[in-house]
Amino acid sequence: MVDYYRRNSLPLEMHKVCIVQKTEIIPVEERVKAIRKAGFNTYRMESKDIFLDMLTDSGVNAMTNDQLGAMMTGDDCYAGSKTYFRLADKIKEIFNKDYFLPVHQGRACEHMLALAYVQPKPGSIVPMNFQFGTSVGKIQYCGGDFVICIAEEGLQKQSANPFKGDFDLVKLESVLKQQGGNIAFVRIEAGTNLIGGQPISLDNMLAVSELCRKYGVLSVLDASLLQDNLHFIKTRENAYRDKSIREIVRTMSDAMDIIYFSARKLGFGRGGAIILNDQKEFEHIKSFVASFEGFPTFGGMSVREMEAIRVGLDDTMDEDTISQGPQFIEYLVNELEDAGIPVVTPPGGLGCHIDAMKFVPHIDRRDYPAGALASAIYIASGARGMERGGIDEPWADPDEEPYGSMELVRLAVPRRVYTVSQMNYLIDRLLWLYDNRELIGGLHFETNAPHNFYDALEANSDWPERLAEKFRRDFGDSL
Repeated sequence: MVDYYRRNSLPLEMHKVCIVQKTEIIPVEERVKAIRKAGFNTYRMESKDIFLDMLTDSGVNAMTNDQLGAMMTGDDCYAGSKTYFRLADKIKEIFNKDYFLPVHQGRACEHMLALAYVQPKPGSIVPMNFQFGTSVGKIQYCGGDFVICIAEEGLQKQSANPFKGDFDLVKLESVLKQQGGNIAFVRIEAGTNLIGGQPISLDNMLAVSELCRKYGVLSVLDASLLQDNLHFIKTRENAYRDKSIREIVRTMSDAMDIIYFSARKLGFGRGGAIILNDQKEFEHIKSFVASFEGFPTFGGMSVREMEAIRVGLDDTMDEDTISQGPQFIEYLVNELEDAGIPVVTPPGGLGCHIDAMKFVPHIDRRDYPAGALASAIYIASGARGMERGGIDEPWADPDEEPYGSMELVRLAVPRRVYTVSQMNYLIDRLLWLYDNRELIGGLHFETNAPHNFYDALEANSDWPERLAEKFRRDFGDSL
């Protein structure tokens, strides 16, 4: 963030735009038709109807000219590709890990690890700081289960705690003691997606690693959201302010037995990686990669994407690159919070997270307030966010507070894709929506349970049309 002479500070993009893609805003009445067609589920929307696509930052971050150029150097060889060895060398340089297995994306990493360590031990447990849908799904599919060990303050939506993704170390050690040899591995998520992209401190990660060594358990780092977490370690954790990003990564990596990541987030390409130093464990996991993903030197990835990831990992070591996303998110969070809109604080990574339970307190939890708010945001602005609540993380009983569901709307900020002026437009529409929040109604599923996050819903009334009518009265012919 830079200071300005005659205005308040704004994020400053440390890049210039070389290629542009046209977008448009369809009229508010058409937006109502589009969200109805999608079953009030933003996952089901067509991109042609979307102005700001803030569903996710997964695989939609803008590539640099160096990445695009590197894609032309891909060695499309089935076995022994030069591309594989170039990427392996880059991983060794940054993470100091000798062995690298490519897979097609992050959830494939989770699948391979569950096959390797959970499936052989039916009923085994994976302690983690917080759950994520795909990781939990793979663990349970392979016959295991998980236990959340996050510090309690991590579940407080509004807080000043800079590292809400930290483990409760006492709870983790208790689980390790009680479960003994029944632990498959400990999963460390940096940062924690479902509680608002909140980071975990490096000191906490190192303490978790020490506990794993003490009890003879593998430490496994999910580094998919690592780039934002690195920024927060550098700017919020006093002990590491004078360390370079590469030094922070090396300290972190040396403490972990296994690291995996979705390159759709870390590395700005479409793919994934499992990296480690133990040759025996490498050979064990490699057998599953060969069976389920592809030959172990490409693992279902295009070599062009692998070359782009190689350059993208270098970009991730640049402070200007990794600070851009968190600064945009911080700007959104601060502007909305100053206007009285309830958001998750402090600002985290991945996106700005709106507290739906406080934004629309008149909507009962059974009527999916976060899903309704995500739909209303689209109607008001043309921006597609993501529901993070009872739709995406279904609960068994709406009368019991679901431990994993936060009822949030995530407005992800893809890296180097949108501008400050587009963020200011979004802020303005959110302010209008907040002033008209009483018009927003609830949703219900069109089918009986069990429900999937991709299922269609229906509005409980004609509230979408009434919201659009109020928009038209207030904005006239404006989009």
